[in-house]
Amino acid sequence: MNLESLRREYLSGGLRRAELAADPLEQFGNWMRQALELQIPDPTAMAAATVGADGQPSQRIVLLKHFDEAGFVFYTNSQSRKALELAGNPAVSLLFPWHAVNRQIKICGSAEAIGREKSAAYFSTRPRPSQLAALASRQSRALESRGQLLAAFQELDKKYRDIPVPLPEDWGGYRVAAREFEFWQGRPDRLHDRFRYSRGPSGDWTIERLAP
Repeated sequence: MNLESLRREYLSGGLRRAELAADPLEQFGNWMRQALELQIPDPTAMAAATVGADGQPSQRIVLLKHFDEAGFVFYTNSQSRKALELAGNPAVSLLFPWHAVNRQIKICGSAEAIGREKSAAYFSTRPRPSQLAALASRQSRALESRGQLLAAFQELDKKYRDIPVPLPEDWGGYRVAAREFEFWQGRPDRLHDRFRYSRGPSGDWTIERLAP
């Protein structure tokens, strides 16, 4: 297996300072709209990186469900590894890897749990199998077998066959308040375009071009 020779040129258009919105949230919205219009796979999928008490970083893919001036929202089990690590250290980094358009967006900030009422409102919109899965899965904890998970799912399916699936006690949303954004556009010869938005004490955003 020779991985050293695997490479491709990034031939998409570049990214110029004059094209950037003054506010990173507006710039994020512009790129997200383009990603949706181009129908790239899983545009809301983002890698969420947290850090444990031992200093070990951990990443996993979660789905962005909402964003506004207050932050970026995703949902998970409150007893999962990510949630437990956020409880000890709210610092988090999000990454949108849009390989199809040679783009990445990195967001650094801090996460906090959102209210149960808002979590319940979103949970009610999920497909019923997804609701049952959230109730059946003790996320991040060891399983004896897949059969154990399926048995729990099927038991809950019967239990709630004729009534609404309740919001699990250990499930809810997290909002990431951003303090730094980075927009990355691939360019030929590895001379990529990178721009970082950093928030100062006054709340104003500073934009810098970074070396690739």
